[in-house]
Amino acid sequence: MTQDSGNTRKLIIAIDGPAGAGKSTIAARLARKLGYVNLESGAMYRALALQAIENDASFDDEAALVKLADTSRIQLEPTITGNRTLLDGKDVSARIRERDVTEGASRISVHPKVREWMVSHQRAMGAGGGVVMEGRDIGTKVFPGADLKIFLDADPVVREQRRMAQQKISGDVAPNVASDLRERDRRDRTRAASPLVAAHDAVVINSTSMSEDDVLARVEGLARERQGLGIGGSNFGASSKSMNH
Repeated sequence: MTQDSGNTRKLIIAIDGPAGAGKSTIAARLARKLGYVNLESGAMYRALALQAIENDASFDDEAALVKLADTSRIQLEPTITGNRTLLDGKDVSARIRERDVTEGASRISVHPKVREWMVSHQRAMGAGGGVVMEGRDIGTKVFPGADLKIFLDADPVVREQRRMAQQKISGDVAPNVASDLRERDRRDRTRAASPLVAAHDAVVINSTSMSEDDVLARVEGLARERQGLGIGGSNFGASSKSMNH
């Protein structure tokens, strides 16, 4: 892991893009390279979706979901191999990647009040800088003043292939990967609350014909440039890496 020296400014880096574009992988690798914390917005939504499943709360009941969020404790603990996701103190890192939770996370993310709750906590978690945060509205909504904004995209067919490869590795292959991804894209781009769109000042990277290493090198180069500029984004208050209630 490459650590920044003590006098190097800690950036807030936002990586947005559609499902299957490689955001999670690049964010995790970049965080390790810079010695930053990788704040996974998707893991937070997944953790809340799992909480809903375990408490028999409907994915369509916005008020119940917000109430459930208010009584939950979601934490992200960085490790050498990536984040551990804790829900009320229990390690749910593997469970939240299963198909029922993935579908639930997509459904709860359309609710404006759930997104408002998430945004306020994500801002608190990343406010001190030294974070790489990926999602679908990080550069537009969560950290509009981020030091570096990346919008990572790829051809839908390539994204489908990548998603299938990921699922084969995990051993949990969905029967309709292509249609599921298209539905996720439709949901993300048309929802009323923070639809998926590149921030006006984001660097758009189309990774269709790029290797993972090439994308990482490009993003790391941009980050190193921003570190050297000495100008930064917004400060949203005290830094924290967990949601405690």
